[in-house]
Amino acid sequence: MSHQVMLTPGAATLAQWRDIYFGARTGLQPGWETKVARSAEIVDAIIAKGESVYGINTGFGKLANVRISDADLVTLQRNIVVSHAAGVGEPLPVPVVRLMMALKLASLAQGVSGVRTSTIVHLADCLEKGLVPVVPGQGSVGASGDLAPLAHMTAALMGIGAFIVDGVQVPAQVALERAGMSPLTLGPKEGLALLNGTQTSTALALAGLFHAERVFQAALVTGALSTDAARGSDRPFDLRIQSVRGHRGQIEVATALLSLMASSKIRASHLTNDDRVQDPYCLRCQPQVMGACLDLIRQAGATLGIEANGVSDNPLVFTDTGEVISGGNFHAEPVAFAADMIAMALCEVGSLSERRIAMLVDPALSGLPAFLTPKPGLNSGFMIPQVTAAALVSENKQRAYPASVDSIPTSANQEDHVSMAAHGARRLLPMAENAANVVAIELLTAAQGCDFHAPLASSPPLETVRSRLRSDVPSLQDDRYFAPDIAAAAALVRTGALAEIVNTRNLPSVTAPGDQPRVDGF
Repeated sequence: MSHQVMLTPGAATLAQWRDIYFGARTGLQPGWETKVARSAEIVDAIIAKGESVYGINTGFGKLANVRISDADLVTLQRNIVVSHAAGVGEPLPVPVVRLMMALKLASLAQGVSGVRTSTIVHLADCLEKGLVPVVPGQGSVGASGDLAPLAHMTAALMGIGAFIVDGVQVPAQVALERAGMSPLTLGPKEGLALLNGTQTSTALALAGLFHAERVFQAALVTGALSTDAARGSDRPFDLRIQSVRGHRGQIEVATALLSLMASSKIRASHLTNDDRVQDPYCLRCQPQVMGACLDLIRQAGATLGIEANGVSDNPLVFTDTGEVISGGNFHAEPVAFAADMIAMALCEVGSLSERRIAMLVDPALSGLPAFLTPKPGLNSGFMIPQVTAAALVSENKQRAYPASVDSIPTSANQEDHVSMAAHGARRLLPMAENAANVVAIELLTAAQGCDFHAPLASSPPLETVRSRLRSDVPSLQDDRYFAPDIAAAAALVRTGALAEIVNTRNLPSVTAPGDQPRVDGF
């Protein structure tokens, strides 16, 4: 994205975080400097008075009772960064790290972390100049902050480790020099402020949320198309049915499905001469299942919107009284629960989609040729794409087990209950990719099913979807190399193009522009 998102610390929308994740430049709205400077002055005053305050002139965690001399305070902050940069595994994706940096930027700029304005400017400059720290993905248990990944982020600002610059990994010191920047030297409290916090878990969970929204919207489109391919009924989507139950998501899903199928000639052709009484659940219960998924994703989004606008480091510096108070905002339990919600929703969206695929390839259920090929036997048609979808759904089922119910003590039992938010959120991107591929296979399957109803056409929006797909993937007449077809369809799902084709305004949204994160959802 070419535009810039200017963040108001503590008041950003999910739409703004989404735009940053998908590539928008970012910065801070003016006005944050005064409170930040005051919080740094309070830290300086504590040191001048010789007071002993956790995180400023003490050790950390189990070593909080060890007093550190004034002469060693700079070394103390450097040591906490390098010692905590103990992550392992593949680096986090660049968009996730950029979002993590923006979240930390907005948190520090709220003026309760005790950092200097120059430190915040340094972080903002790295974002502006495209310097993205290399951050290993594993090592956080989601309590006492995402310590290891945030330490790797901070180390790069200090010239230690590496940055990704224009897709290339560059030693941090070299990258800073090329950008005309000096390595960051941390003042008292600053290392702890940068390392404490839930920004890694939150960035990963938000990334999962944004992709889950695209997969969800695409699955509404493919679900409507599958209903037409199976000559299913839209009567179960009648809003009177939904209103007597009352769930908002269910009502919105049914409204979207009715809109997507309106004026379908395929549907009209069997309104009076279809002897089937009821469709399978994968068609008939779409409002109930997908609506519940929508409500769940929205609740997760509400939680993450609050978390993204909060301050989660420790201790906190309150400028109105000059107090420094130690607490536990770094515990990422809300993020862990939100990640688990998104995981469950992704699992169910993919599961329902796969059931529609299985129904369409089964002639006993669909009334269509076996495996949707004009010449079954000679050709296998969509036999194995359904198997692939089943494999992906099973992977997601295994991954969907709640991470938040697990805990393991760390730091010599000082941190004796942890959230596992980072692990819970990190699994969302591969889960979303799996679900996107399942929905992509459904798109191919449903479009092929509708081909057999020619010359009857589906509704105008669904025919637009079929036309767009057919510009990349022709109808399957004889077996061919299938993987490129799935990849082309998956691109329409993954990029949000499928939802845009039918006009996103007609589909339920989680992060629509202007949405404000609220406790009661959206």
